[in-house]
Amino acid sequence: MVDAKVIVMDPSDSQARTLVTVLRFLDLEPVHVHDLKELREYQRSSAHDWLAVIVAQETVATQGAELVEQLRSIAQPLPVIYLSSDGLPKIAETSGDLAWFHLELPVKQRRLSAVLDQAQNVRNGHPTQPGAHRFRPSGTSRAMRAVHRLIEQVAPFDTSVLILGESGTGKEMVARHIHELSGRAGHPFVPVNCGAIPADLLESELFGHEKGAFTGALSTRLGRFEFAEGGTLFLDEIGDMSLQMQVKLLRVLQERSFERVGSNRTIRCNVRIIAATHRDLEEAIGAGRFREDLFYRLNVFPVQMPPLRERLEDLPVLIEHLAQRQGQISGRHIRLDKEAMNCLVRNRWPGNVRELSNLLERLAILFPEHTITPADLPERYRSVGSAGWAGSAVLVAPPTESIPDAESCTTTHATEEFDQLLDDAEASLPRGGIDLKDHMSAIEIGLIRKALEEADGTVAGAARLLNIRRTTLVEKLRKYRLSA
Repeated sequence: MVDAKVIVMDPSDSQARTLVTVLRFLDLEPVHVHDLKELREYQRSSAHDWLAVIVAQETVATQGAELVEQLRSIAQPLPVIYLSSDGLPKIAETSGDLAWFHLELPVKQRRLSAVLDQAQNVRNGHPTQPGAHRFRPSGTSRAMRAVHRLIEQVAPFDTSVLILGESGTGKEMVARHIHELSGRAGHPFVPVNCGAIPADLLESELFGHEKGAFTGALSTRLGRFEFAEGGTLFLDEIGDMSLQMQVKLLRVLQERSFERVGSNRTIRCNVRIIAATHRDLEEAIGAGRFREDLFYRLNVFPVQMPPLRERLEDLPVLIEHLAQRQGQISGRHIRLDKEAMNCLVRNRWPGNVRELSNLLERLAILFPEHTITPADLPERYRSVGSAGWAGSAVLVAPPTESIPDAESCTTTHATEEFDQLLDDAEASLPRGGIDLKDHMSAIEIGLIRKALEEADGTVAGAARLLNIRRTTLVEKLRKYRLSA
């Protein structure tokens, strides 16, 4: 849903354990506290980036008024999810500034997911519109308009979607938006990061397992396919899935059925599959790392997410959107002046929207209720030429100490070299045209080799010369079969 915590306030360890397990399956970060005292201690030691507070019936019965006052001290709006076998408590009627939701016992994963969706809606400031564009990717550039058209075209169908693009471009946001515009919006959206789960555990994560299926399987466990029943299963970083698991996933896509690990009972499933990757799957097919038949099953409807550097006109809108969300979570707001915006527009953003979001969060911590100038930006972002954004200050999210003074933005030598490369390429374009992909790859290979030579073969040094992350350079070395 969002990078926010869900507080589970319940004196019962067994009941809380069930909730915590389900919340983790939904890729949320649950925090269990037993009583009001523990809640206060946690509140003092943690930022208030809370999606919701789930409170047990016993807690409200014994600490209702005091609890309400404590929750009112947290950044608003804060949804309160009441856990009971009957309706909302009477105190909910007299504390209208808190958004109360009822979660019936025993807890059902689908109902919990739906209530959390409504809670997210409240946190976004739209309590009367439970499903309206909560996850719509921001941007009005030509590239993003094309993405929005594709989303709207494919959302009503159960067609498999493959979202492609660099890391940090917002692929999961697109998947969630497709889900909420589809007929499955009232059912779960279950994300799985295939690259973050060890290969030997991924089968159990996806399909579940029976008690005793392997060492450590102390009880029967449902898999992500069962949790996503009727909804959408989002397979992120599908390019990192092992070949063995690719075979099993292909079978599920073909037959719409699976078996839990350690069971021979076939389970039918009604799940829409949306996959995403930052890898070149066609190259992986050629290298024998990805199955061609699975690729065609997933790539029915591809959506290519543009990197941020190719849609810099969206930057002001993105900053405003991310800042508002950050302000809602933390209660802290900032502004960017025109010169600071110019600095950001002239950057290449190798980390894409995720990098921008992290920068704004950092500024929000350092400079709350402050207008950001170039001197407040980290040094790597203070590089801008004559072109820039001509708007006024843009609302963002918050900081506390000032970064040491810095000189005004200047055009970097790297930018001049890149512009010269483009000029040279344009001047030497042959009459018959060129293969642009091969030509750009050749330029990239040449620059990587030159950087490695100047860095005496050290990958970290070459990455600094190329102004990219070391891990990015390692991937490029692997891609082009180069050695340091």
